[in-house]
Amino acid sequence: MVYRFLLLSDEVDDFKREIQISSQATFFDFHKEILKTTGYDKQQVYAFFICGDNWSKQIEITQIEMDTSSEEDSYVMEATLLEDLLEEERQKLIYVFDPLAERVFFIELREIITGKDLRDPVCTVAAGIPPKQFIDFEAVSNDVISSDTGENFYGNDAFDDEDLYGLGEGSFEDEPLNDRF
Repeated sequence: MVYRFLLLSDEVDDFKREIQISSQATFFDFHKEILKTTGYDKQQVYAFFICGDNWSKQIEITQIEMDTSSEEDSYVMEATLLEDLLEEERQKLIYVFDPLAERVFFIELREIITGKDLRDPVCTVAAGIPPKQFIDFEAVSNDVISSDTGENFYGNDAFDDEDLYGLGEGSFEDEPLNDRF
């Protein structure tokens, strides 16, 4: 069987990768193809998470064996086959490529193609430029510090406290939450 995955980024709107890979390949094989198609550094720490329908992390697959309690199953990329944890179309995964800033790709198993096999993974769609692998915190910090806010950063003298929505008599504070939205 062949799995067809779609990778998206919440940082770059036009970034999209579609990767086809054998169901008998390992998560490490999948990881290597992601690195190949994004050009990311191989020497960094990466992880996959199998997710629920609402993207809640459920199962972690790491690059190296992690110290976990004996009650928890531990999955390592090189020793875990895709078909061991992925069984149905639309299954969701997260691929962590920048663990310090918690930046990820969102992945969905779009299709399971039966009766076909692939020797090597292949990127069949490569649209857009991937997000930078790491955030330059120093540059971001300098931008924040040097930004000119001006005198009226907190508003001007004409500001009236009653302009704040929800304050004062007759506000929606007494309404049930369901009626507000």
